[in-house]
Amino acid sequence: MPWSVAPLRLGRSWIVAPDVRTLRARWDRLTKAEGDEREALFRSSRARTPASSVAALPGQRTGTGRFARESGPCPEPVRFAHGPFDEQWLIPDHRLIDSARPELWRVADEHQLFVVEQGYVPGAAGPALVVTAALPDGRSPAGRPGRIRPLFRRPGGLEPNLAPGLPDLLRERYGQEVAAEDVLAWAVAAARPSPAGCRVPLPLDPGVWSSGVELGRRLTRIQLRGARGGERPRLPGGRRPYVRAPVPARPGTLAYDSAEETLGLDTGRISPVPSEAWEFRVGGVRMLEQWFTHRTAPLEPGTLEATGPGAWPQEWTSELLELITVLALLAQREPERAALAEDARLTRTALREAGVLPVPESARRPASVLDHREEGPEGQFALL
Repeated sequence: MPWSVAPLRLGRSWIVAPDVRTLRARWDRLTKAEGDEREALFRSSRARTPASSVAALPGQRTGTGRFARESGPCPEPVRFAHGPFDEQWLIPDHRLIDSARPELWRVADEHQLFVVEQGYVPGAAGPALVVTAALPDGRSPAGRPGRIRPLFRRPGGLEPNLAPGLPDLLRERYGQEVAAEDVLAWAVAAARPSPAGCRVPLPLDPGVWSSGVELGRRLTRIQLRGARGGERPRLPGGRRPYVRAPVPARPGTLAYDSAEETLGLDTGRISPVPSEAWEFRVGGVRMLEQWFTHRTAPLEPGTLEATGPGAWPQEWTSELLELITVLALLAQREPERAALAEDARLTRTALREAGVLPVPESARRPASVLDHREEGPEGQFALL
């Protein structure tokens, strides 16, 4: 997947939140402030200030006038993958984002999937690739940047982001049709981290390819959580996590009892929670702990970040139950994933002889997308 994009650089954390109500409350507070107060709440950076004039993000109908004059309603928040396995919400206003990677927004639609490489951490367990249907920020839990790789280079599921010649080579080797989704599935199942970046070995054996693709499809369906027409992930009856004691209004601690398979949020209790879900890590960071911290960490009083729900919302509990399910199901498949691609594989020499390598520079750049009308700064028409 040669075309890759660096992680987004938001510049200010208040434009992301786990719930839509919080983002609208922050926007209202900011737009009602004036002068120095608005400047302080905005949290200016070198890239963005209330006086910045920038184009609208592709596909988003937001203001392009200077934010210092903004007084309208909050733009409709969009679903946003804020690091691995944590779907939150984002205000999609280009005036608020330091580096939004517009080329990603141009191809983000109901057909697109994004693969996010996780930064290399020596000795750390966990997947090397994470898949999401929501636009990702590309953040790595350990603070090491990865890359964002869209499955398609154009809207509408057109022009797969694959090295030219690769599908033909794989079709010839394995004696079956190879779609972009098959290559994605194999990569999700077989990818390995390395200091030089994510490594995806390709097998010689058609049987290994088929089993890896099937495993990758399952892993992808689990991670997508019902997006793109799939089913919501569910554990077998008797193993599904339930709320045994209500989560308090402001939980401050998260703890796990391995003997009881119980997750404790202060006095709140959820069980059964498999130990594999609790121990599931990416880049050495435990995912359940990070998810909880994103929602409960102390914030500086008076800032927009500190504007949030007065009590733990019910939807957060539902999202936590689903996250436990996702992590448990992925952990169950980890032995199969670890066993893949250990036998004979296609070499770089074979890929060069087939003309797949080296990848042409044009395949590493975004495709031209000319069917988008995009508003430029101060309402001007943007020429692409």
